[in-house]
Amino acid sequence: MNQYLPVIYKIADQQAEFEQIYHLNYETFVEEIPQHEANEKHRLVDRFDSKNTYVIAKREEEVIDMLTVNAERPFSLDQKLANLDQYLPDDAVPCEIRLLSIKKQHRGGRIFYGLCEKLVAYCLKQGFNLAVISGTLRQTKLYKHLGFEAFGPVVGTEEAPYQPMYLTKENFERASKLFKRMLKKQEKHNHYNFLPGPVEIADDVSIAWKKAPISHRADKMHEVMDDIQQRLCKLTKANYAEIAVGTGTLANEMVTAQISTHSSPGLILANGEFGERLMDHANRWGLSYHVIHKQWNEPISLKEVEVVLKRNPESGWLWTVHCETSTGYVYPLQQLKQICKTFAVRLCIDACSTVGVIPVNLQSVYLASTVSGKGLASYPGLAIVFHEEKLVPNEKIPSYLDVGKYQINRSIPFTHSSNGLFALAAALQYSKPEIADIYLSICQTFKAAGMHVLTGNNYSPGIMTICLEQDIDSRKFGDFLKEKGVHISYESIYLLKRNWIQIAFMGNLKPIDIMQGVSIIADHYKQFLMKKVQNK
Repeated sequence: MNQYLPVIYKIADQQAEFEQIYHLNYETFVEEIPQHEANEKHRLVDRFDSKNTYVIAKREEEVIDMLTVNAERPFSLDQKLANLDQYLPDDAVPCEIRLLSIKKQHRGGRIFYGLCEKLVAYCLKQGFNLAVISGTLRQTKLYKHLGFEAFGPVVGTEEAPYQPMYLTKENFERASKLFKRMLKKQEKHNHYNFLPGPVEIADDVSIAWKKAPISHRADKMHEVMDDIQQRLCKLTKANYAEIAVGTGTLANEMVTAQISTHSSPGLILANGEFGERLMDHANRWGLSYHVIHKQWNEPISLKEVEVVLKRNPESGWLWTVHCETSTGYVYPLQQLKQICKTFAVRLCIDACSTVGVIPVNLQSVYLASTVSGKGLASYPGLAIVFHEEKLVPNEKIPSYLDVGKYQINRSIPFTHSSNGLFALAAALQYSKPEIADIYLSICQTFKAAGMHVLTGNNYSPGIMTICLEQDIDSRKFGDFLKEKGVHISYESIYLLKRNWIQIAFMGNLKPIDIMQGVSIIADHYKQFLMKKVQNK
């Protein structure tokens, strides 16, 4: 089984889950512990089923672990032990925990502790301060480790003897440091950041950001800048990298300004929001250009690019996004470089959503833009421009946008953000897991939930676009997930207009956390689909 497939801890609320619970109940309390008679259906419904709340652990759609909570008297233990209350503290608000069942192949690991965490959170929320159990004698050591205290005589049968035990919140907190941490976390919502920015930040990056700021004229600033430039160039195989205080839009303005120094017209490729933004940059600067402009998500073939360049031999540059962030569509960079070489055209790339997300080779790329706050997994606020040739200042370009001015001043011609540089330097020191390794599992999870995913060989694993059913409002769905602690991209006008949502896998994200959040999104989407069917 894929090690990255998450385990979901939840309160059972679906009929398919209850059916699995009844079969798991049978496996444990008929086949393993001879407490009930066998039957042909291999299905055991507890006699307190209508009163039970089932806490379960699931991997994909399989229930692998369960237990029940019940606060209605009489308890099962009331029927085994007379005068139960005389054994309990006077201020007890008790519940009874029963039917602990774990599939054999999942025993001895973290799953049981995750189930306990969910159980404790539920009990505290309901106001219980004490839990009673009939603990099987085989697991007495485990129960005592968790803080349970034995009371009264052994009950049950000779084949299935049980020791009455209870657990208080205080005992549970004292039992182990692990469970103390669980109790402290129980009031916090799960947090999954699947935004394309701001992204999830590693602790080391956050610490670096909080360092005392220093003057942009200090030698230390130049040391940090030089180190970052070298790391960025090594990451992308670019010759030079300049860093300004700003956003990806600023980086693209700097690229546009540099393109404007060339008199030749160019070619822009656009099949989404950010390709169209390149056109807007060019229009505002009065650049002359041809365009291959298609509907969103409609591929632009290399043949079409060659045809336009062949028909317009005066073209001197080609500008395109590397990844069209609005859809996830990725242009084939290596092939574009070859075409530009054939037609003696300078290639310019908006790589804001690819540097740090997928391998990016900027050799032979004239200009490219990216930012600190996406795939590089740092805070937003730094605009980065890569360039192939040495550049000198050009008085025709506004000073703040002049890439050449940055180069001759070691990328610090003006006041700079030392905190932004400290954070980016820290972010560049660690390697992130390859999202491509679990991309297929992500797609399968979403598709199994009935979600329409824009995917294929020409799509980035770092950002996934999902077209929602017409009757499921993207804003309502995104708002709902946000309340659950799952943050996705859906509030941009261009997404709302199309009823799309996006899940970005950038920043400091661990594969197991990604799959956990992905499963939450998929489960809630299925619930939305069920409500849609019920409302018809």
